Amino acid sequence: MFKMKALIAMSGGVDSSVAAKLMLEQGYDCIGCTMKLFSNDDAGVSRARTCCSLEDVADARSVAYQLGIPFYVFNFQDEFNEKVLQKFVRCYLSGCTPNPCIDCNNDLKFGKLFERAKVLGCDVVVTGHYARVARIDGRYVLQKALDERKDQSYVLYGLTQEQLAHIHFPLGELRKAQTRDIAARCGFYNADKPDSQDICFVPDGDYARVVAQHAPEAVKPGDFTDLAGNVLGQHQGIIHYTIGQHRGLGLSLPEARYVCRIDAEKNQVVLGSEADLYSDHVRVQSCNWVSGEAPPRPVRCRVRLRYRQIEQPAAVTPLDDGGAEICFDAPQRAPAPGQSAVFYDGDIVLGGGVII
Repeated sequence: MFKMKALIAMSGGVDSSVAAKLMLEQGYDCIGCTMKLFSNDDAGVSRARTCCSLEDVADARSVAYQLGIPFYVFNFQDEFNEKVLQKFVRCYLSGCTPNPCIDCNNDLKFGKLFERAKVLGCDVVVTGHYARVARIDGRYVLQKALDERKDQSYVLYGLTQEQLAHIHFPLGELRKAQTRDIAARCGFYNADKPDSQDICFVPDGDYARVVAQHAPEAVKPGDFTDLAGNVLGQHQGIIHYTIGQHRGLGLSLPEARYVCRIDAEKNQVVLGSEADLYSDHVRVQSCNWVSGEAPPRPVRCRVRLRYRQIEQPAAVTPLDDGGAEICFDAPQRAPAPGQSAVFYDGDIVLGGGVII
């Protein structure tokens, strides 16, 4: 009897382990794999503290062995360095705030991994993301997970119709507690393993350290200025600041000041009041519309400007250059260039783009 074949991306965590178990229960012929994305020593972090640690690979291999499925480690370090890590560095040096998880999904998990799946004769690629895929009126749609507290649809807006046709998210209908219960019943070693909370190559949250490690010559002190261009003091390098930041500026000023803009060309960090952070218009570039086509007219929807933000009502107007203009019903605080704006119609992801 012919069985569909699935390539399971296994990080060593509980989510991808349960995803593999569920695909087996659905009758798929499964292959487990872990993507080796970077050297922990190159990232300047402990081997035991990131999703690329030897312990995580061992955990994934252990679950694959327990499930009786083949397991491979794919070395994508060169691709990760070029497409994700160096882009992350360039983005911070240009005064933006990147989201490397989105780049990793677009270029590695649903890019290079799809290529390996084809080589192995797999019909679908499976991950432990909390999201759902459905087919409505002849098109594939990306939907939020049932458990909105764990929903990861924001970082998946770059998926295409071709990719969605070959993707399974088995955890999309589960709550996290159910996932852990399944792992415990299966006797998985990682059933109680803590979730990763940070970017994989920045587990301590010190983004500036990673940027400085890769481009030390580019980190230079410069001026803090106000919106009128008056110098207020000296900063330690633009990579240490993000839009909306208030604490850690190292200035003694009569009233609170917030980072409103970062001018990489002038090496300036521009400060203003809390009110100056708000805007009701945001431009994005490099839009992906999940349906495969940009809408012919402005769309009323809800928009999320950062991963855990509650979506806000807005009108999104597609532009001829592949970007879009977002007009919010109410001004939004600190939209950050480099982050992504993602468009929702209820629980359906319409698409998204990178804030400029």
